[in-house]
Amino acid sequence: MTTSEAIGRDPGPDLLAWPLLGSLLLRRRLWQGLMLAVSIVLIVHGFLGPQLAPKNLSTLVVWVHYRGLLIATLLLAGNIFCMACPFMLPRDLVRRFTRPVRAWPRALRGKVPGVVLFVFVLYTYELFDLWASPWATSLVIVLYFALAAAVDACFSGAPFCKSVCPIGQFNFVASTVSPLEVRARDSGTCATCSGHECLTGNTEREARGCETGLFLPEKVGNMDCTFCLDCARACPHDNVMLTTRLPGEELMDDRSGSGVGRRSNRGDLALLALVFTFGALLNAFGMVSPVYAFQQGLAAALGTTSEAAVLGVLFGIVLCLEPALLLGGAAALSRRALPARLGLWTVVVRFAHGLVPLGVGVWAAHYGFHLLTGLWTFVPVAQKAAADAGLPLLGVPRWGVGGLREGIVQPIEMGLLGLGTVVSLVVLWSIARREAPRRTLAAYLPWAIVALALCASAVWLLSQPMEMRGTFLES
Repeated sequence: MTTSEAIGRDPGPDLLAWPLLGSLLLRRRLWQGLMLAVSIVLIVHGFLGPQLAPKNLSTLVVWVHYRGLLIATLLLAGNIFCMACPFMLPRDLVRRFTRPVRAWPRALRGKVPGVVLFVFVLYTYELFDLWASPWATSLVIVLYFALAAAVDACFSGAPFCKSVCPIGQFNFVASTVSPLEVRARDSGTCATCSGHECLTGNTEREARGCETGLFLPEKVGNMDCTFCLDCARACPHDNVMLTTRLPGEELMDDRSGSGVGRRSNRGDLALLALVFTFGALLNAFGMVSPVYAFQQGLAAALGTTSEAAVLGVLFGIVLCLEPALLLGGAAALSRRALPARLGLWTVVVRFAHGLVPLGVGVWAAHYGFHLLTGLWTFVPVAQKAAADAGLPLLGVPRWGVGGLREGIVQPIEMGLLGLGTVVSLVVLWSIARREAPRRTLAAYLPWAIVALALCASAVWLLSQPMEMRGTFLES
């Protein structure tokens, strides 16, 4: 079975048709309201609560529980957190008073703004130790709300979600290996539809269409899909479903999709995939003990004591130099097997998406470690916060609770990493077969070696003692 045939096969069960689950999934405002309430609690406690990170809900929930639950949800279900995004409620409130008519600048379309902000967040997280600062974490949340409202108040559509939001870009990439997808139930129904309400909106149902510009019958995969299900609410034929699929399937499909185009022609998508993958290694490296010795060596070699400069060099090595050497070498070797003579960057663009499942595995192993080892640490912090607010309804803080032992968590980490690596090897083989049908193995081997080398690096990283950021509690 070819990839296109696999993606075009009969759909699986429709989760939107399930009596309770379907109605809950379609209540986007409910989930956004709940997440907004949680955000307000985190902001207030971050500013006014104790400034010891393990005893503040802002740092604990954001950097331990939210990140772990985010990647777990992406792996098990899909881009549910974007569906429940609290930043959209203030944005929509602003849009009640002003209707943006200006289009997002052409030079800023695509993923480059989001990639830049993603790297900026990783950099500031390490430079300012955001995980250890409740007030700084709350400030980041407030600034995020302000940025979302400002961008989408000035420009039509949803440029913040599609091009700017670094969390959204993370979710878009990771959701390519999710087991669920929003798609049309019957292509014949779409062929006879003249209104295209899934894209343009439905005034009778008071439902807007897809703000990220995905025309459902021509949509391929989860890229740029926020799972908002506006298309399902707008479709007059009830022809939209949330159904199952093979995780990672879309990474092997190079059809031109609505709003996205062909992956093999999108250098910005490849850049996002690579920053996502190498950023996973960088973020994990920042939490193990060898990073301090490495940074000290860099400082001595550069003759500087500036942490910002040393950290900038480290980011340059991991996000620029290392990918250039590994991917440039792989592209130089594999392009000899391709039927057409292509530039190195073009070859990298075509194979880059094969590394995404490995990147997901690293993020899941890393964030899963913090989530599982600090699983219940929010309980005493919430109890203390409620008591401090004059509402001792949650009882006396139980400071002794924590999470799973590291000896239990580490096999789970390695399992997630191994699964991601295997999926990457499968996707890379499919890409090599598509690009070099006569010399598939020759095109595949360099990229398989890169994937295995990155996996080995991740195994070493995850085997190191990792900082228990935000989870060590004292009574």
